[in-house]
Amino acid sequence: MSKPRLTTLPAWSALQAHFQNVSKLHLRDLFDEDKRRFDRFSLQFNDLLVDYSKNRITDKTLKYLTALATECHLDEAIQKMFSGCQTNTTEHRAVLHVALRNRTNTPVMVGGKNVMLGINRVLEQMQHFTEAIHNGVRRGFTGDKFTDIVNIGIGGSDLGPHMVTTALKPYWKEGINAHFVSNVDGSDMVETLNKLNPGTTLFIIASKTFTTRETMTNAHTARRWFLDHFGNNTDVIKHHFVAVSTNTAAVRDFGIDTGNMFEFWDWVGGRYSLWSAIGLPIALTIGMENFKQLLKGAHEMDLHFRNTPFEKNLPVLMAMIGIWYRNFFAATSHVILPYDHTLRLLPAYLQQADMESNGKRVTIDGESLDYDSGPIIWGQPGTNGQHAFYQLIHQGTQMIPADFMIPLESHNPIGEHHTILLANCLAQTEALMKGKTAAEVARDTPDSLVAHKVFPGNKPSNTILINKLTPRSLGSLVALYEHKIFVQGVIWDINSFDQWGVELGKQLAGVIEKELESDTPVGEHDSSTAGLIDYCRKHMP
Repeated sequence: MSKPRLTTLPAWSALQAHFQNVSKLHLRDLFDEDKRRFDRFSLQFNDLLVDYSKNRITDKTLKYLTALATECHLDEAIQKMFSGCQTNTTEHRAVLHVALRNRTNTPVMVGGKNVMLGINRVLEQMQHFTEAIHNGVRRGFTGDKFTDIVNIGIGGSDLGPHMVTTALKPYWKEGINAHFVSNVDGSDMVETLNKLNPGTTLFIIASKTFTTRETMTNAHTARRWFLDHFGNNTDVIKHHFVAVSTNTAAVRDFGIDTGNMFEFWDWVGGRYSLWSAIGLPIALTIGMENFKQLLKGAHEMDLHFRNTPFEKNLPVLMAMIGIWYRNFFAATSHVILPYDHTLRLLPAYLQQADMESNGKRVTIDGESLDYDSGPIIWGQPGTNGQHAFYQLIHQGTQMIPADFMIPLESHNPIGEHHTILLANCLAQTEALMKGKTAAEVARDTPDSLVAHKVFPGNKPSNTILINKLTPRSLGSLVALYEHKIFVQGVIWDINSFDQWGVELGKQLAGVIEKELESDTPVGEHDSSTAGLIDYCRKHMP
């Protein structure tokens, strides 16, 4: 028997009818009518406070949304993911990033094997390696201690560790600097290499297959750079390069000692892999104990997600409120606004995590969707965004739900800086919610300008306060968003863990690359692409 379509479920119909009433309500009025709205629509989890009271919701909205989650069998989907079932149906794989941070070490079975044994083995390998680097036991070819770590990867092999390492800059080990190269544009590699001393630099090549075109192009450039400095002595590669991969033969052919290859598994999706050996640059930069605290924070959120009723479950609530805006208010995008300089890469990280996961057009069974799936995710740190795109959020024609986040304690307390930052964050959420009416504007504004200075308000937002940004609290924050994305995928009945949409461009690029390097007539393309190839061949140096 085929499962019912999302749009035929009773809770979906209830939400459609409910929307007709709620869409006419203004947040300003909802707060005026309920002085305890913040208390009722906010939740604390360890060092995180999530305020979702500035959303266009009522008690009935949450009742219908959680009913929809129940009708979509979300509880069953959660348990299946945690238990190692093939949640990634198109690739016939389990989805077990939650196992990577399973600090209680309870067995997780896949194919009759407890995957925790392999996870613990790699964590132990990472610990021995990072301690050897930090203690100076493992040194470079010239006998010098390593001072610079360069991660070469792309996508999930770059964005996760880069974001976390940047966010946790206050926890960096003294004498260690981290660098990340992802772009196949040669400028990325050249600008990085120009800062480095080859004798004190360690490269991490992060590629599951060790065949990723961009990553391996950059890796071979780094390899050539070393050999040029050390007179083509290939022994230097064993001292200065390690791999995070599953392709032992390719790693060996590159010249890397396979004893310095860190394994991960096909049930680890790239954008969910920072908790695995892909996180090696994190561990090398902040230390293994802090890396374990990162895992601990994520695991604590995992337990909350798995065991908490939907009505008090943070990932479920954030996800379902997102469903409310995407599918009923037709919001096309969602903005991430961290008021913290160290979290400046979080919007880019969540772009991949969300849009590569839920940017899908068919159900798990391959049927075309008759409703919208994932929104566009974007953002920038505050207060920079206030002087850039907030104008559109406040007075534009689109409703753009926003997530604000800020730590209450700064790692760099200088004068009034953090108080000003915090005041701006809270003020923006209030301004988006309340707006400013024509009557309020008219008190001190000429009639000709009143319309221009009106703020409609009623713009929804979540606010996440973090007591202090630590490895543990960051782990919880990232896991919160991972599970939000998963929940939305379940509701939309899509596979959040494949990414076939990235493949076609890669395949065509391989064809065009050969044509750019050839003098033979351009192959079969549309007239635009053929014309561009021909122009490039005539004008390339």
